Amino acid sequence: MPIMDVRYAAGTLDAAAKADLAARLTDVLIKMEGGANTPGGRAFAWVFFTAFAADDWWIGGHTDGTYVTGPGKFLVNVFIPEGYMNVTHKNEVHAWVAESIAGATGCTDPAGSLLTVINEVTEGNWGDGGQPISLESIARTVGQDGGPRPLWSRAYFEAKARSMVAAGYPADTGGMLPSLRPRLLATTADPA
Repeated sequence: MPIMDVRYAAGTLDAAAKADLAARLTDVLIKMEGGANTPGGRAFAWVFFTAFAADDWWIGGHTDGTYVTGPGKFLVNVFIPEGYMNVTHKNEVHAWVAESIAGATGCTDPAGSLLTVINEVTEGNWGDGGQPISLESIARTVGQDGGPRPLWSRAYFEAKARSMVAAGYPADTGGMLPSLRPRLLATTADPA
């Protein structure tokens, strides 16, 4: 369930460029989901745009673009489930976002005008329709529950569970895959 929140300087994107960028970033989101170009994968591919007036976006104490190059000011916040990406995956996302903005704006190099921030949302903090959803349920919904990314994520959460047990965390501590909670409960149960 990756989400991209694109903030940009007003006037940087016209309607056609915004639609082009939305399509490009949706493709990035699909690639981030391991190529989950399924109805479930597309339903999780959300892109938001917020334009900021020139006097609302300050960089280096200036609003005039003194410290900005390329197509203008862009801040892209990418929200991903915790434990879903390793360093290589995150580096791909940074590159894909930059390529998308460069392509949609006609800029050859958006360096100096684009910041991308990848935010990992702790397991248990995603919700849909008033109910929590897990990384495991997201993988099933997008059709990627048997692929390498879920296996990598599971290994991450198994290590996290071992660390939580070793540190004496309560069994009902959040941030754990639902399928691993029984194991955590069993290892931290009060012997009395």
